[in-house]
Amino acid sequence: MNIKKLMKSDVIGIVCPSHIADPVRYERYIKVLESLGFRVKMGANVYKTTHGYIASEKERADDFNAMVCDPEVKMVFFGGGEGGNEILPFINYEKIKCNPKIYCSYSDGTSILNAIHTLTGLIVYYGQAPGNFGDLWYYDYEQFMTNFVGDLYNESFGFIKNSEWRTINGGVCEGTLIGGYSAAFALQLGGGFLNYNANKKYILILEDYIKLSSVAAISSYISHIEQHEFIKSVSGLIFGHYSDNVPEDLIKRLTRFGEKFNVPVVYCDDFGHGVNHGILPIGINAELDANKQTLLFKYENGQL
Repeated sequence: MNIKKLMKSDVIGIVCPSHIADPVRYERYIKVLESLGFRVKMGANVYKTTHGYIASEKERADDFNAMVCDPEVKMVFFGGGEGGNEILPFINYEKIKCNPKIYCSYSDGTSILNAIHTLTGLIVYYGQAPGNFGDLWYYDYEQFMTNFVGDLYNESFGFIKNSEWRTINGGVCEGTLIGGYSAAFALQLGGGFLNYNANKKYILILEDYIKLSSVAAISSYISHIEQHEFIKSVSGLIFGHYSDNVPEDLIKRLTRFGEKFNVPVVYCDDFGHGVNHGILPIGINAELDANKQTLLFKYENGQL
């Protein structure tokens, strides 16, 4: 599915499926995006407090579907929080197929991104949210422009790193990128909004954060994935930023995963809830070389 890259003056639609927008903070995000030459359209219900902690499922889904159907909107951009999976039954996936555009989020946006990809075949993007534009670091800017604005319709190109990668289990593998925030992805397995092809191989991307989940909790999420039939299709694992001082208990847990399934495993600080917000295209074919610590994306027919 050919997705057009962004041009200056294009409209970015912002919705909040997982939290209530803070007007002051979002004013800052909008100003930064506009300073880069884009126009911004906010969902009609992003400030609603219908459920106290969040807008209703219908209100959030209405905002999302409105952006899907709006011909002026070229990118749908949304952040994390809790509760994004509540709107999965109400998203208009057929309209998404008919109106391909850029979808980008991270954290709790995991469930929505994976549902869109696996139900429509559209490549979606994990790694950034509007909140990253409140204090825009150069690496994040570079990632945004490279993936969504720059002319990179090459046959293949590598993920641009901004941290030292750590090889947990060596080897080389190929597969389709899938995954995101560990708890959200684990919860989605077995539900009705994540399809996968048992005959394909997948490179699993996972990330978590020390302030959100203990190593024991992460281990339970990984165990849930290990106990699902999906694990037979996993060819490798890339784990993103957890903390500035990575606990050896986490490294040992990732080591057990790699050894148990004999797949390459690497750890990095390039995506997730840390300082670096690298962007990973969910649904793209890729090659992970854990020995050389590289990730190569493979676009087909010169298209996103």
